[in-house]
Amino acid sequence: MILLVCLQIYEILKYPNDNGIVIFVLGVLFILTVYHFLLYFQHRDTTYLFYSSYTFLILISHVDDVSSGFIFEWIKPIHYYINEFNINITWTYNLLYFIFAFTFIDLKAYSKKWHNLIFRSVYGIFIATVLFGVLYRITGDIQFIRKGDLIFLVSIFILSIVSYVLLFKIKANLKYYIIIGSLFLFVSSMTATVIFKLKLLPVENELRFTIFYIGILVENIFFSLGLGQKQKRIIQERNESQEKLIKQLKKNEKLREKIQKRLERDVKGLSKQAEADKLESIKIKFEKELAELKVESLRNQMNPHFIFNSLNSIKRYIIDNEKENAVYYLNKFSKLTRLILSSSTEQVISLKDELETITLYVNIENIRFNNDIEFLLEVDEAVNQEHIQIPPLILQPFIENAIWHGLSLRKTNKKLKLKIENEGDSHLKIDIIDNGIGRKRSAEIKSKKIHNQKAVGIKITEERLKNFSKNLNNDYSLLIGDLYDDDHTPLGTQITLKLPID
Repeated sequence: MILLVCLQIYEILKYPNDNGIVIFVLGVLFILTVYHFLLYFQHRDTTYLFYSSYTFLILISHVDDVSSGFIFEWIKPIHYYINEFNINITWTYNLLYFIFAFTFIDLKAYSKKWHNLIFRSVYGIFIATVLFGVLYRITGDIQFIRKGDLIFLVSIFILSIVSYVLLFKIKANLKYYIIIGSLFLFVSSMTATVIFKLKLLPVENELRFTIFYIGILVENIFFSLGLGQKQKRIIQERNESQEKLIKQLKKNEKLREKIQKRLERDVKGLSKQAEADKLESIKIKFEKELAELKVESLRNQMNPHFIFNSLNSIKRYIIDNEKENAVYYLNKFSKLTRLILSSSTEQVISLKDELETITLYVNIENIRFNNDIEFLLEVDEAVNQEHIQIPPLILQPFIENAIWHGLSLRKTNKKLKLKIENEGDSHLKIDIIDNGIGRKRSAEIKSKKIHNQKAVGIKITEERLKNFSKNLNNDYSLLIGDLYDDDHTPLGTQITLKLPID
């Protein structure tokens, strides 16, 4: 029975074209290409772009292997060009493999020297292959392609040895996805080559092609798993940071209550004169301890991913030799950092200082969107910006949500408005309005992500607002609503925050 099953499997594998194996492998490559190409636009990580380019070129180089069916009919008009440039495509996707692999494991962080050496070698080999391809098409002499292929094979062999030595030296678990995936493709390629060179099977038996296709499939499965694991780690790090911040806030609240109870106990045992003196001393101690806790809490508020992304954006200007833009945004970033660190020593700051910080924050975030976001700050003349006191960085989580969950998924005409006015003598009304995709559509997109992270920024802000309002006569209110037109089409999101001012 087992022998019969094995024979049936063998019959299927030896004719990959007739049994749909080629179509299956090409289909998987197509899905991987489209999926990771879309992930690039979501995360702006070039690793996804390099990988989708790699799988796309493999797909193109092997689409001509299909001998029948709808794909065969589709490629008929470009059949000549695929055959003509197949060797160039093969050279290119092999070079893209090195760019993807070392971008994926972040070789630059391990060694800038080796990063420059590897990437310059890849660029040099690419230029040489292009030159040989051009010479062949100008002269028509096939010897240029043969010489180019020989040089390419020797160069790739040397580069592969150096690369694998580097991979084993780098201390990163993600490297094993590259090593194992590449090993599967290497073994399958060598097996197919041995079968062909030694003529172990009849010419009409195409088992060697099936073995090679399986190697391609397994390699790309490991690469895709590696990319997923990398993204999962980034999200886990951010979640852990946010969870620590929540725990710290809860710890701060418990300590505040403990100090308050101790204060009440101490006051009861004092005489009238001694009570006044002791009360003042205890209050000073309490305010000092509470201020120290607030400093630690607000320092955690400064998102490490925002700092990393901001510096990367400024680095891009430096690399592109846009010195004026680099200096301009570096000044803004340093000023924002100074304001955040300065405000971390205060329980409250003026509305004017808060608006200056938020404006700088939006300007720096806007770099990553090519300054496509139109930011409008509208403050009523009756609002005394220097007199009104609010908690520092209280608006930042709402602005961040508006940008990343609303405006980032909108293609054009991105608008963000911050409107501030008095509501009677008791409250300050703050409206944050964006014309993004709306909460419903944002939630749908978020639910479809493979890795779904928990948003805790708003929860932390509500806890801070609760503590801020305890010492005032009035309470705060927070309302988040969706905006629609007459046809019930989403127009964006509006957040209305009312802060007590007495």
